[in-house]
Amino acid sequence: MRQYFGQANGAETGKMNLSGEARVQQKSEAPRGRKPPKLKRMGLHERAAARMRTMIIRGELAPGSQTQETKLSKSLGVSRTPLREAMKVLAAEGLIELRPNRSPRIADIAVDSISELFEALAGIERLAAELAAERATDRDLARLRTLQTRMEGHHRSGKLDDYFAINGEIHSMIVRMARNTPLREAHETLISRAERARYLALGADRRWSNSVDEHADILAALEARDGEAAGRLLGAHVHRTGTALLEVLATSNLKRTAA
Repeated sequence: MRQYFGQANGAETGKMNLSGEARVQQKSEAPRGRKPPKLKRMGLHERAAARMRTMIIRGELAPGSQTQETKLSKSLGVSRTPLREAMKVLAAEGLIELRPNRSPRIADIAVDSISELFEALAGIERLAAELAAERATDRDLARLRTLQTRMEGHHRSGKLDDYFAINGEIHSMIVRMARNTPLREAHETLISRAERARYLALGADRRWSNSVDEHADILAALEARDGEAAGRLLGAHVHRTGTALLEVLATSNLKRTAA
């Protein structure tokens, strides 16, 4: 009997050991599927940067204003470390000024560089449209038509923020349709610097309505596979946006001077 119970206990012990080992293996394997803390922290600061970028573009964080870390940390739901990392990202985009021994501030819109910035963007997007007219698939154009329809709906409803989001998606999609990586990378670098300016330009008299009509003409040229027309129309469209922004800034400066 003792031998039986000994064997039984040994068998039970073996099962427990196997079970215990299995549990140890599961615990040791679980962390492998998790993201390391560093990656998680990077994701956090990227999300904070995206939210702050939107706030700056829409004027919720006014040009020239100082950032208040405590207030921003609370509103964004992040600690100061990812917030500071986010500010470094936005500083590289020209949206925030980092100042030694002083609070970072929201950068002013550099009027002197607006013409050059939109001149460069107009050239890039013009070439992109020319290439896209040749290289876009029918599926690409169908997707672009869907975006155009949605954008026109937002315009009729007066939903500027929703319109602006679709508008940016259309511009980026046309560049992607060109199937040219260096061109796309150059565009991504410049467009981040122009987002705030583009949003502000839509506030110009008649610019919003004109922009919708111009986009419709650009899409028609792309669908007709007319690269020359598509490029000319998109280049002129971007250039007019820059001009509209300068008009808005000039009017704003005149109002401040009068006040």
